[in-house]
Amino acid sequence: MFDQLSDRLKNAMRNLGGDTKLTAENIEEAIGEVRRALLEADVSLKVVKLFISRVRQKALGTEVIESVSPAQQFVKVVHDELIEILGSDNVPITLEGKPPVVMLLGLQGAGKTTACGKLAKKLKDEGMSPLMVACDVQRPAAILQLQTLGKQIDVPVFADLESKDVHEIAERALAQARENNNSPVIIDTAGRLQIDTELMAEIMILDRAFEPSEKLLVIDAMTGQESVNVAETFNTQLDVSGIIMTKVDGDARGGAALSVREIVGKPIKYISTGEKLDNLDAFYPDRMASRILDMGDVLSLVEKAKQVIDEKEAEKVAMQMLQGEFTLEMFIKSQKMMKKMGNMGDLMKMMGVGGMFGLNSTQQAQIAEHGDKMMKLYETAINSMTLEEQRKPEIITMSRRRRIAAGAGLKDSEVGQMLNEFEQMRGMMTQFRKMMGGFGGGFPGMPGGGGDGAPGGFPDLFGGMGGGGKPGMPPMPGGLPGGLPPGFPGGLPGSMPKKKPPSGYPGGFGGGYYKKKKKK
Repeated sequence: MFDQLSDRLKNAMRNLGGDTKLTAENIEEAIGEVRRALLEADVSLKVVKLFISRVRQKALGTEVIESVSPAQQFVKVVHDELIEILGSDNVPITLEGKPPVVMLLGLQGAGKTTACGKLAKKLKDEGMSPLMVACDVQRPAAILQLQTLGKQIDVPVFADLESKDVHEIAERALAQARENNNSPVIIDTAGRLQIDTELMAEIMILDRAFEPSEKLLVIDAMTGQESVNVAETFNTQLDVSGIIMTKVDGDARGGAALSVREIVGKPIKYISTGEKLDNLDAFYPDRMASRILDMGDVLSLVEKAKQVIDEKEAEKVAMQMLQGEFTLEMFIKSQKMMKKMGNMGDLMKMMGVGGMFGLNSTQQAQIAEHGDKMMKLYETAINSMTLEEQRKPEIITMSRRRRIAAGAGLKDSEVGQMLNEFEQMRGMMTQFRKMMGGFGGGFPGMPGGGGDGAPGGFPDLFGGMGGGGKPGMPPMPGGLPGGLPPGFPGGLPGSMPKKKPPSGYPGGFGGGYYKKKKKK
């Protein structure tokens, strides 16, 4: 997501790394890089000019703080302005009326019908009882698609394959919703390959007749400025209430997301981050700004964990690991939980690994791919073991190792390497338990921890790094098997900051804090 933009912005800020303070001279080079990064990302020229003007003004007016490098001061300014341009605050969906009506608008191909299913699932998961209505009578396949989605998520769909009267279809759907206590009613309207009078007239009939509490425009993030133009036209004629941005996961540039709020003046309410029906997230400008600058999005990660991981099971695994011996059986359970939250690349980005250790998007992708590959080898080997061997790996002799390798289709040396790496992780878990004992009880959510939420602990993705933990985050022990891919140094680029920055400052980019230049 927005990989190209993230890399360019990070490069711009690194250029300030050796300076002792922000000046009119040194920020111009960084601002020039930011401007080029935004233009290459297909951000609207009007938005780029406004953004650069604000950044320049704030950067020059920034108070000098001795413990903070110029790069970090500039990062904070850019971060704050990204939040501002993305909409400042999260704007939740408004559901008013009996029943409330949500109308989805958009051109054909933007992912409107799929977004309808995703929104219905999200609202159902939040305890509502939605009804989807197929009002795209121009494309019969859309009606069948919506019915298929309804079966998948167990949400009723009102459709009439014979009628072409969208007003009548919607009216009958609302009557059924009142009778069956469905709320809200989500109407999937017709799309076209381009905006035309007939399309607008049809939607305006529904708008005036049913006064929807939400008119959500679905736009394709990958079409860049064209999607912003579409949003402007729809908003002029229909006064949309918000935007659902689809295919965000496939958009490396991010121009549409950065432009649409400022140009159209309407908030992005949801973003679609994948093909699965649960890949619809509420849009938070501050979290998106942090993702763009590769600082991570821990809050979204915690929310995702709570959605997909059974808290009791997570706590059970955590207690087993913290009170007893760390086993291969526990390891595979924890990794299965981790996989439910997404692939390793997504988790690394949400944890801000790239920004923390100075990794660009390509390096992160290589590490994630290597990690996923090694995890599959681990899983295959462990599944070839007996339950006793999983619980007591120390009993695995050379003959057992050969049998496991043969059963998993692996080389004997690969199983041996896996067992050696596991022993290293086991040693780390032992040290971790001793540390927790020294702190007198552990983390929030754990017995003696004195806090709320599930047990803490992030996955130790690089076999020696991480482990911190956040309240509410399920335990994910272990590490990335096999270390880093070939060609990477033993430790990750960059280093952790030498000092803690003042409150409100985001972290640096893989180089710690600056050192003042020595004058010659």
